[in-house]
Amino acid sequence: METLTRTVNTPVAPLENGWKGHQRFLFRVAFIFFVIMSVPWSWEWYRNFFTIDWTSLHYRDLYDIARFQPAFIKGSNRVLYGYAEWFIILGVAIIGAAIWSLLDKRKEYSILYYWLRVIVRYRAGIGIIGFGFTKLLPVQMPYPSIGLLNTNFGDFTAQKIYWLSVGIVPWYQIFAGVIEITAGALLFFRKTTLLGAILLFGALGDIVYVNFAFDGGVHVYSSYFVLFAAFLILYDVPKLYNLLILERLTTPVNIYPSFSQSWLKYTRTGLKSLTIIVFLGVLFYVQLINFLYDPYKQPAMSGVKKLRGLYHVSEFRINNKVIPESPLDSMRWQDVSFEKWSSLTYKVNRPVKLDLSNGGGSPMRDINRTFELTGVAGGRRVFYYEADTVNKVLYLQDKNVAERRRNRGGAAKNDKPVVTDNWIPEEARKNIGDETYKIDPRALSARRLRGIAKEKALETKRNRMVLKYSTNDGKTVILRGTDENRDSIYVVLNRIDRKYALSESNLEAGKY
Repeated sequence: METLTRTVNTPVAPLENGWKGHQRFLFRVAFIFFVIMSVPWSWEWYRNFFTIDWTSLHYRDLYDIARFQPAFIKGSNRVLYGYAEWFIILGVAIIGAAIWSLLDKRKEYSILYYWLRVIVRYRAGIGIIGFGFTKLLPVQMPYPSIGLLNTNFGDFTAQKIYWLSVGIVPWYQIFAGVIEITAGALLFFRKTTLLGAILLFGALGDIVYVNFAFDGGVHVYSSYFVLFAAFLILYDVPKLYNLLILERLTTPVNIYPSFSQSWLKYTRTGLKSLTIIVFLGVLFYVQLINFLYDPYKQPAMSGVKKLRGLYHVSEFRINNKVIPESPLDSMRWQDVSFEKWSSLTYKVNRPVKLDLSNGGGSPMRDINRTFELTGVAGGRRVFYYEADTVNKVLYLQDKNVAERRRNRGGAAKNDKPVVTDNWIPEEARKNIGDETYKIDPRALSARRLRGIAKEKALETKRNRMVLKYSTNDGKTVILRGTDENRDSIYVVLNRIDRKYALSESNLEAGKY
């Protein structure tokens, strides 16, 4: 049997017989539902949009435009509340459709259906491209730090295991980014919508499954794209069934409005071109800068190069009392790592509050970037440090504030700003310098300038240590000073040249 398919791309007049009654009602429900789902309802989204400095962009400026979803219900269980919001919106859509049916007696909505598909495919396309670039230039799931590589596997949450499993294979993460960006780009064009929707449905369907399996934290947002993709695919299902299953002659008719007037044609072309330039061109560039110099889940500032590495604690004293080496001791540090960035980690046999976030968010300060500690149990402590390299003193603050709910600025929601207590002397502060400018100038943005100032104003008090360091060759490091309990501490560290079964990646984010 000969099969044939052709597409008629021409403005189509209203159907003579119109749509069936249930089709009109279902369309009205779908129209209200997807319009509500496609529009940002947060005042913060609009505030951020209208305050963007387009001459000094940060990747997060565009990412935040692309990444939104309905969030009417406040609460900690975003998975439960997120799906509940969908049913609430569906209820509103059904009521709205019933009222619409009473007031509107039109027989069909072919042109309005076209515009609804435009809204859905551009919303899905822009959103998934924003998601995809964080994988194409792998920063969403970072390569494990030294502290994470030396954490027992059983001390990771299921979510952390998944994120690290992807992080250690950056080329797979890049492949996932290619798929997502390709799907989004295809959705920008009417003729490739079906291909883009199928690609999006498959890619994000897998992510939905993974999130339920590993409690990945983005269950609702990934399901959001699956829902949009399914809606776009639904339009072509009858024709695909007719062509592929029944093997009948199939003539798809793409209904779209007339753009014969010049201003309509140029406006349509201009808006499409602007969208493609901004979300495929500009977003790629600012994401590349972020990957190279300011990866959003890793601290941006370089740590003290002489100290970097993994160390064995050969001697440990508190208040000049020697604490013998024992894995059961609740005070003695076990292994210590100085990361490439400004973090010191150590393990101690004492439980700490577990941070169950995914380490994301949008903090500008390194102290509020928490991927290296989130989902990690087993007594692993992570401290952010500012280094006075002239006097060789580290001023450290605990990065773990899991007992408080952080807002976007990185501080606890109900905390009051900390009164400046000058715990870092003025002379040392001058030697340390301003963290705002301690990254590559190419990564400096208006968002960073505003964000660091805001986060400092909202900062909460943390556990602190002040440690003077000394080393000749980096193989042995001596730390002495006061710990978080204001006890005198003396630590001797011997560098460990540990070989890992995991080969070192050449695609790690950041320049340190």
